[in-house]
Amino acid sequence: MRWILPLATLGALAGMTQDTQGQEPTTRLEDTGKELIIEVGPIHLPVQGDSTRQDHEHVGIFPPIGTVTIPTDGYLYGFDYEVVDGEGNQLPTSIVHHFNVIDPDNRELFLPISRRVMAAGSETGGQSMPWMLFGYPVSAGQRLVVSVMLHNPTGVEHDDVALRIRLKYVKTGRPWPFFKVYPYQLDVAFPAGDKSFDLPVGESSRSYEASPAVAGRLMVMASHMHEYATKIVFEDITENEIIWEGFPVEEEGQLSGVTIGRLYKRFGVKIFPDHRYRVTVHYTNPTGEAIAEGGMGVVAGLFMPARGEEWPAAEPNDPLYALDRDHYMQVVRGKYDLIKDGGGKIGDMMNMKKGMDHSHN
Repeated sequence: MRWILPLATLGALAGMTQDTQGQEPTTRLEDTGKELIIEVGPIHLPVQGDSTRQDHEHVGIFPPIGTVTIPTDGYLYGFDYEVVDGEGNQLPTSIVHHFNVIDPDNRELFLPISRRVMAAGSETGGQSMPWMLFGYPVSAGQRLVVSVMLHNPTGVEHDDVALRIRLKYVKTGRPWPFFKVYPYQLDVAFPAGDKSFDLPVGESSRSYEASPAVAGRLMVMASHMHEYATKIVFEDITENEIIWEGFPVEEEGQLSGVTIGRLYKRFGVKIFPDHRYRVTVHYTNPTGEAIAEGGMGVVAGLFMPARGEEWPAAEPNDPLYALDRDHYMQVVRGKYDLIKDGGGKIGDMMNMKKGMDHSHN
């Protein structure tokens, strides 16, 4: 499940467009009592080239960054999304390059940055978990930041397009769900900045290591990868143990999804703050040429804290939190090198540039 397993405000730049035929897209939230529907639009999608393997730095369409407020207390247990035109006609989900829903007031499990509530791409599809068993607690007044990137590989121009993200939930005050779970992610391009990277010819891999803030159980694991990925691995390097491996699912030779680890079927996998964990994504690029920005690799899912564990609060003044926030709010863009001193503080941030961001947040 892509809760995290998953908004632009500046003008159009080279290789990007926000042409909305004079209508500025907005982000709205509707509460139906069973779903929180986040709608982003209207958006104009001009005809573009096919954004596939050989054209990864394709034209991105970035609606303005949006912030919505949750109107009620409840537990999220699933999501789905759709793309429609101004007449309500369904459009291909391939139009969605990705979207992210971010909680700026709570921190991530593996890093002191804003919590990723969920993220999805065109290959993800809707996901759900057993609603009587598990739910992610949210409260009235809680903020969510919504970041969207669309593109148009259909070869047809579309007007008044809207992305609708449906968050399924149950209200509080009922005996279910029985267990509270929280989204998490661990990206090979952590701790902040652009998440895509260049793919060299042949076999390659990229990794990142971190420790969780609290002990608990991983209940669901899923991932996001790009074309030519062969697998993604999450392992406990303290115990030298592979916890989960994800593999691409292809239809007609195209990446259509990634396998999902429903670890709750064995009541989760325990993780500990004094252990180090590593995510590694593997690629094989057979094209004979390096692919600019062709790789990504992130695991995400649901985590259940151990009884009595207290999740640390987000610290907006933390330099890493501030850098990450500026990145997903599109104040800065780019990749960086993180240089730490002996005390673990950030010594230098490099290659960050003012402007719009091409990649996932």
